[in-house]
Amino acid sequence: MLPIFRNAERTSNDNGASATQPAEGNPPVDPLLQVTGAGSDEPVNVPTIEASDSTFSDGSDLHEGKYFNTKKDLKRKLSDIAMKGNFEFRTRKSNQSLWVIECIDPNCSWRLRASKIVPESTKFVIRKYVGVHSCSLLNRNANHRQATYVVIGEQVAPQYVGVEKGPGPKGVQTFARTELGAQISYYKAWRGRKHAHTLIRGSPEQSFHVPPSYFHMLEKLNPGTVTRIEVDGESRFKYLFLAFGVAIRGFRYMRKVVGIDGTFLKGQYRGVLLVATAQDGNGQCYPLAWGIVDSENEDAWSWFLTQLKEIIGDTDELALISDRAPSIKKAISTVFEKAHHGACAWHVAQNIKNKFKCADIMGSYWSAVNAYRCEDFTGYMIEISNRYPRVAKYLENEVGFEKWSRCHYPGLRYNITMTNMFESLNSMLVNARDFPYVALLDVIQEKMSKWWNDRRIVATAITTPLTPSRESELRPRFAQSNGRHTSQLNPITYHVKGGELEGVVDIFNKTCTCKEFDIDKLPCVHAVAAAHHAQVSVYSLVSPYYTKEYYLLAYGETIYPVGSQSQWDVPNEVVTRIVLPREVKEKKRGRPKTSRFPSVGEFRKRKNRCGKCGAYGHYKKKCNSQTGSTEGNPPTNVPG
Repeated sequence: MLPIFRNAERTSNDNGASATQPAEGNPPVDPLLQVTGAGSDEPVNVPTIEASDSTFSDGSDLHEGKYFNTKKDLKRKLSDIAMKGNFEFRTRKSNQSLWVIECIDPNCSWRLRASKIVPESTKFVIRKYVGVHSCSLLNRNANHRQATYVVIGEQVAPQYVGVEKGPGPKGVQTFARTELGAQISYYKAWRGRKHAHTLIRGSPEQSFHVPPSYFHMLEKLNPGTVTRIEVDGESRFKYLFLAFGVAIRGFRYMRKVVGIDGTFLKGQYRGVLLVATAQDGNGQCYPLAWGIVDSENEDAWSWFLTQLKEIIGDTDELALISDRAPSIKKAISTVFEKAHHGACAWHVAQNIKNKFKCADIMGSYWSAVNAYRCEDFTGYMIEISNRYPRVAKYLENEVGFEKWSRCHYPGLRYNITMTNMFESLNSMLVNARDFPYVALLDVIQEKMSKWWNDRRIVATAITTPLTPSRESELRPRFAQSNGRHTSQLNPITYHVKGGELEGVVDIFNKTCTCKEFDIDKLPCVHAVAAAHHAQVSVYSLVSPYYTKEYYLLAYGETIYPVGSQSQWDVPNEVVTRIVLPREVKEKKRGRPKTSRFPSVGEFRKRKNRCGKCGAYGHYKKKCNSQTGSTEGNPPTNVPG
């Protein structure tokens, strides 16, 4: 409850003279507490304020002579006071050098007059101020005009600093009610949240003007970084490309398998975020390059892949894995002449379930995907063909065995059959995809800097020759190799018997007839037994991509942030480069879409909801619930 005003204190007047304290009874009319009427320079006398229980203070620390750097700061302060005091005020007169306000009740004594110190200054000073209300409580209003979305956004903005998500509209409503004493609508809370995002992360329009300077600083602080900005004939933004020099150099210590994919952005100007990522020796995603384009079309993919080709090259050892989108397939075939293109096995599986409604065949399909030997693959395909001939024809003719099968792939894709490494990046940026472009790039840089540092620490602490995941994969093979019988065929070839499958191992060329050693480049059980028989270290047979040395070299450098924009040192020709926002289609009615469209080969299963218990996954007829909801009552087991 606001304190009851009983004895108003006087402050010094404009001439520095000290004012007298009110005597007992009614205080005299103070000629200094006069405000100028709207549209007139004639002073208006402030009504005499009687010290009684019907008056109360606004509870603020304002006083005559208090300074504010700008008029905006003063208005923000008064809006905060009004919201917390549950009262409203209106403007009597306002221009660049003067601001006069009063309580919304014309009979109330509360009012304020402020003006510039001198005409040339931006600072405002309170000239006259009566902080006492004499209006009725009927005029108190929690949903008042001072609780604008701008004020709400400015107040709640600190809660979005250093976080990706922050409070949603309902959280902003709660903040306004508990911290500001204001009742606001959901829509005003949504606009306030959006304004807070703009204050912290910049406006969407600004994200097109800043990238040239932002990229200049990235290249300056991170040597070897490659950036590109493409504009159309009218200097409107088309594409951008970013690859950190640290990641480019670290790719030398990665297996030459790159997954490429895209995900749509949710900001005002939409667009699509493209990414090319490898996988390190510990099985973790290793982002190589990022791009922002208008949509996933052939021109955009061709431009992005052309930039990617400049940093990773085009060799027979390179494998590119993606979904089966026609634009990606055509762009890869156009840009990369030597690299091999493979399809993501997961997307192919989803497409099979969507087109042929045969989820029960997925076990045989995944066995065929992961088969190392063509003999085993043929057996699984016979199972599929016997049950679903159309599926077998689809996999062979429309998709092609060489695109999704491990044993038929013409290049070397190791044990990487899916682009799930990209999905982890997609989930990491699920909130940042709503940010303006530069703020999104900031999040990417921050995440990559953290990953590089964390993984460098892990790599330094490793005490084994291999990365932790490969070491844990290799150790069980030592125990399995103990029961195998090994015989030497020649100085480099060994025959290993025992178990379900025999193997002939060439420890010089690092091959085995089981093909597991050939494809994964990690010793199989037969190779481990042969190395033990030949008294050769099994670690000498492992690909260097799985070693601690390569893992440490891949993350040995640091990715540096660009810092505050006020600290940038950018040449004038970069600052003055014009990049205009691209044209966007007219905004559709309703809530903006935030969930992505399924990509080619992806299928989303619709969940069934029970009308009896409210749970998902079954129908009412198959419900085993003993106590379902009765007619007229809501379900008793509804999630959330």
